[in-house]
Amino acid sequence: MYNILLTDDEQIVIDSLSFIINKNFESEVKIFTALSGTQALEIATREEIDIIFMDINMPGLNGLETVSCITKLKPDIVIVILSAFDRFQYAQEAMNLGAFKYITKPVNRNIVIQTIRSAMDAIDNSRGNQNVNQELHKKMDLISPMIENDFIYACIYNNDKNGDITSYLEYFNMQNLPWCFMCMEIPNINSENQYKIYLQIRQTINENHHCLISTFMMNRLVIFYPLYSVNKTQDTVNQECNKIYNQLCYKVGKGIKVGVSLIETDYAKINQSYNEAIGALNRISSLGGIEYSGAKEIGEISQKRNLNEYKNQIVLKLRQGNANGLKNFLELYFSLLQKTETQLPKIKNKLFDLIVTANNATVEINKDFNSEEFESAFSILQSEDDISMLHDFLERMLMQNLAAILEVSKDKENPVIEKICLYINQNLAEDITLEQMADYAGVNSFYLSKLFKEEKGVTFINFLTDKRLEQAKKLLKETNLSIKEITSEIGYNDQNYLSRLFKNKFGLSPKEFRNI
Repeated sequence: MYNILLTDDEQIVIDSLSFIINKNFESEVKIFTALSGTQALEIATREEIDIIFMDINMPGLNGLETVSCITKLKPDIVIVILSAFDRFQYAQEAMNLGAFKYITKPVNRNIVIQTIRSAMDAIDNSRGNQNVNQELHKKMDLISPMIENDFIYACIYNNDKNGDITSYLEYFNMQNLPWCFMCMEIPNINSENQYKIYLQIRQTINENHHCLISTFMMNRLVIFYPLYSVNKTQDTVNQECNKIYNQLCYKVGKGIKVGVSLIETDYAKINQSYNEAIGALNRISSLGGIEYSGAKEIGEISQKRNLNEYKNQIVLKLRQGNANGLKNFLELYFSLLQKTETQLPKIKNKLFDLIVTANNATVEINKDFNSEEFESAFSILQSEDDISMLHDFLERMLMQNLAAILEVSKDKENPVIEKICLYINQNLAEDITLEQMADYAGVNSFYLSKLFKEEKGVTFINFLTDKRLEQAKKLLKETNLSIKEITSEIGYNDQNYLSRLFKNKFGLSPKEFRNI
């Protein structure tokens, strides 16, 4: 039995293929259908698909982008490309992605039958030459790190999309477990030793504790550390992380830095948890070591019993958008302030100084922040003598600052998308593909496609096309370049193709637009 997936945004094409296949291979096949690339990717991931017929031109994730994702996840699927265009560029790109055959529309019955028979022969040979269990392990070894990396990126750039987070955890059977993050920095990483060291780290960590591990981001790795027992304490987790750290120093080398966050259970705080680990990592000297967030940090600073230390930590947590950390240090600050200052006017002056410092830090990050309550803060402090009311007023002011900073952080463009958009703007004349940009950004193409649609509201290919057409429009008005030259300048090699795209978008051909 062979599972065949038919993908086309035109139902009539799917119906036509289904009729041909059922008539000639009825007892040999099971047919699945998809009307979009995204739907095809979901089916191919979920089902054991053997052969895919894939249309190139579809809204959203187009055929070539979908094929690129599928061949990474399941390289043994036989891909047959369908296109209304008999164009060498498309055929060449399809073959480069590992397509079995390129068929032009309207589909020819005999060609479809011949292609399916050839695909079945290829599948039979593959099944006969490979051990089923070995092949399964091979696929899982390929797929799991990619999905783990996607999960880590979703955690780092999470914007209240907890549904995405939980779907990943369900896939790994890690839902409803407490966790912490480990952020790791490896010295002397380069392109030649990066993959070898990644495999060493992955093996060492998972020998001790099954975790989800990112790929390298420059010289850093991020590890999601699930707690399979809800009764584990922070001290126990820290001891386990110490053991892993010592083994890594022995197997990989000295100078490794590891930052560990506090245990957390609320998915809404997953990005904050990651930032805690980064904060701990950043406190480590260049000689390396392991550092823990939260309790140890507070404990060490508490021993100093210094108001300025607490004040600095409050401002730091504010800048980081760390609500829990801010509140913890605020309580310590206020408690110590009451013990060290016996005169109420001096307490009020200290509180006002902290409010001003926090406001200045907020304005640095959110230029539009303006608090009417801040303008009257001094008079409010002077008129209030109840110490608990002063505490509440201070906390309320700091929470306003925090909300303003979090608002800016939420609206800030994802650095992966920002990096790719900058590259596109500077290299429009080059041949740019989703796969190339995924490699450039250090993520896989499926994740990049999904992230691009979420951040920009359009698919990667539509964004690139719009950028090129806007540049063509500019060159037509501001230069004397021929339309053929402009076609090359914006990364196309077919003048007629540019003209068709241009007219679809602007309602005029390039020539008509220039003559306006």
